[in-house]
Amino acid sequence: MTDTRGQQTQAAASPLPGERQPQQPGGPYHPPQAYQTQGGNASATVRRPRTGARTTPRVRKARLRVAKADPWSVMKVSFLLSIALGICTIVASAVLWMVMDAMGVFSTVGGTISEATGSNESNGFDLQSFLSLPNVLLFTTVIAVIDVVLATALATLGAFIYNLSAGFVGGVELTLAEDE
Repeated sequence: MTDTRGQQTQAAASPLPGERQPQQPGGPYHPPQAYQTQGGNASATVRRPRTGARTTPRVRKARLRVAKADPWSVMKVSFLLSIALGICTIVASAVLWMVMDAMGVFSTVGGTISEATGSNESNGFDLQSFLSLPNVLLFTTVIAVIDVVLATALATLGAFIYNLSAGFVGGVELTLAEDE
């Protein structure tokens, strides 16, 4: 057979990769095999490992860019972390107060201060009543609440500022690696 340019073409040309061969109407379709069989028996084919296999693990790397930080999600996460930090602060101050009270620090220092500030008519400044556990916990709770509000607001503001600066310079690039 000849085409318009005078070249001969094959009547049964082999298909391109990815193309299906015309299916025979008599039998089911059999997809092409990835590994050629030796001797025609597909069930007896055993895949052998490569002899030059690598001994060191291959590391996949991906370069990613943090282009935008969602201010709403930054606010939620910073709020929860600030709450956790505030609770830790209150618990730590209570434990520290109890340890110092058990060691007698408040009674010793309080006695010294009341002697130094006292006169014949008054006993002086009472440090133990001023630094009682309820007063210390109230003061620590006020500081923790202020910390929660400020940390949440500053983190959200930081997300807005990051988004503005990432618009100019493209953001922070990270290289992530995965060991296989």
